[in-house]
Amino acid sequence: MASVELRNVTKSFGRIEAVRDVSLVIEDRELVVFVGPSGCGKSTLLRMIAGLEEVMSGELLIDGKPMNTVAAADRGIAMVFQSYALYPHMTVAENMGFALKMLGTEKAGIDRKVAEAAGILQIEDLLGRKPKELSGGQRQRVAIGRAIVRQPQVFLFDEPLSNLDAGLRAQMRVEIARLHERLRTTMIYVTHDQVEAMTLADRIVILNKGKIEQQGSPLELYERPANRFVAGFLGQPKMNFIPAVARHSDKGTELAVPASGRMVLTAARNLSIPEGANVEVGIRPDVISVGEAKSNGAVPARIVVVEHLGGSSLLYVQLDGLDDLLTVEHRGKADFSKGQEIGLLFDPMQSHLFDADGQRIET
Repeated sequence: MASVELRNVTKSFGRIEAVRDVSLVIEDRELVVFVGPSGCGKSTLLRMIAGLEEVMSGELLIDGKPMNTVAAADRGIAMVFQSYALYPHMTVAENMGFALKMLGTEKAGIDRKVAEAAGILQIEDLLGRKPKELSGGQRQRVAIGRAIVRQPQVFLFDEPLSNLDAGLRAQMRVEIARLHERLRTTMIYVTHDQVEAMTLADRIVILNKGKIEQQGSPLELYERPANRFVAGFLGQPKMNFIPAVARHSDKGTELAVPASGRMVLTAARNLSIPEGANVEVGIRPDVISVGEAKSNGAVPARIVVVEHLGGSSLLYVQLDGLDDLLTVEHRGKADFSKGQEIGLLFDPMQSHLFDADGQRIET
């Protein structure tokens, strides 16, 4: 097994800086997920680790050994791509063992390793089939099996589930998590799907415009986002952001919002926010309570759209003075309707506060 270290790594394509001075250590046997919007540099970073893109500046080390000038085939890695890239004229067994065959491995050794990988992935009954006879999920298992037989130090996954439907993606997420638990190999996984990131990762690295915004465990990033970008990126449904103005009183710091009512962030102490400063309050949809329109302390709102999801409902509501709709997640069955007037109750202890530059304000 092996660790992976990036030291001030940079990559440009012409005038476009795809990766900007990235430094990162991925520990031995850790499953790290690179996540971020399209064009953030996550796949470019993965391809540099794989040796498919040149590192323009900085240093890449695998198991403590410099890799900048080492050929991709000699880095001890295996990569699973978004496209399965299976040879259509070969059987599953032949596809899985092809890399070993090209390395000159004897047939008995190839057959043994293919059988072991097929057993891990539970595809023993598929070994004699051609790719055209397989479903999308089966093809992806074969692609993963092709990587397993090489017994790499590091597995790289480049959005491997994006071609699958929602049900298969959920199933394959579980299988990849179980595979990591069984193999205990260093894995680096790239996705734009935050659900994949939250459910798979030991550690998430969030990238934006070629640089790391924040890294940490899934819960750490979800509960204490370092800035507005991270807060808005992680979480489904997405976090609500309400513009507010800081006001100080003998009760503590109040945040006056341009809507009916007033939200009190804390009554215990003053925050280090200047009087009159513009801030944004971040509130996740599942911590907003729904009450009567005229209940005491509630902010009046009007439902614009309702999504009934069975055991819960998503309400998209309009507050007076706010241009953007707020999303409210209501757990349990309820008979909400478009145009209904409701009251919203905010828990100040479960809110997040960001300054004018989008950086987190500790509360």
